Amino acid sequence: MAAISGLIRVMEKAARKAGNKLRRDFGEVEHLQVSQKGPSDFVSKADQVSERTLYDELLAARPGWGFVLEEGGVIEGEPGQPRWIIDPLDGTSNFLHGIPHFAISIAAQEPKLDRSGWGDVIAGVVYNPITDETFWAEKTRGAWLQDKRLRVSGRRHLSEALIATGIPYGGHGDFGEWARIFGAIGPQVAGIRRFGAASLDLAWVAAGRFDGFWESDLADWDTAAGILIVREAGGFVSDYRGRSAPILQKQVLAANDALHSRLHKILAGALK
Repeated sequence: MAAISGLIRVMEKAARKAGNKLRRDFGEVEHLQVSQKGPSDFVSKADQVSERTLYDELLAARPGWGFVLEEGGVIEGEPGQPRWIIDPLDGTSNFLHGIPHFAISIAAQEPKLDRSGWGDVIAGVVYNPITDETFWAEKTRGAWLQDKRLRVSGRRHLSEALIATGIPYGGHGDFGEWARIFGAIGPQVAGIRRFGAASLDLAWVAAGRFDGFWESDLADWDTAAGILIVREAGGFVSDYRGRSAPILQKQVLAANDALHSRLHKILAGALK
């Protein structure tokens, strides 16, 4: 069992506090489905309350650190201090429609030693308030689900692989590009799933539930924690050209080593 560091404890405590509120609000959303106005105003408020809770908790625990917030934007910390990258509600559309699949994502990122920008993500937490699952990782210390060590799946053949993706939607993403990739990967795999929360898709790749994942046009807060969790579970994450970085958002391809190389080859061929 992992010895849980002070940093992860701080992150999980904040995620659970915000998650308790989201879980309570989700119960209200289910009732609001039938109202004429619908639950959208209520959900945007739940999103803001979650972000505020996370901000207050993390600021109190690490006063000098900066923030990258989905709603609140970039808040600079003290020079040389790390920053938090936060998605207070990943899977907003699921939440809005009463679908119990959403998460809170928190990552901690260090500045580069020469202060020329931002470096490695050193810790990540993805918390699902409905299942009460905390996926977490620290750089060089492995990936975990609560106190259970995570490893990416051992599947080597695409014909056995279950692959997750995100599909473009109104005003977001490139339908043509996605359709070409889907057309190339779909016939070769056991199935493709679209569950609507990228942070959980990545956490599930780390847990071996999904064998791979691809999506484009994401944001730092969608992927920062999940990418670290996949890598610490022994997986590979790159962009569509095979390039790696601490955080990827425009293009993300994640899988175990054998499937990553196969998926990358198919994906690159589809985009020629």
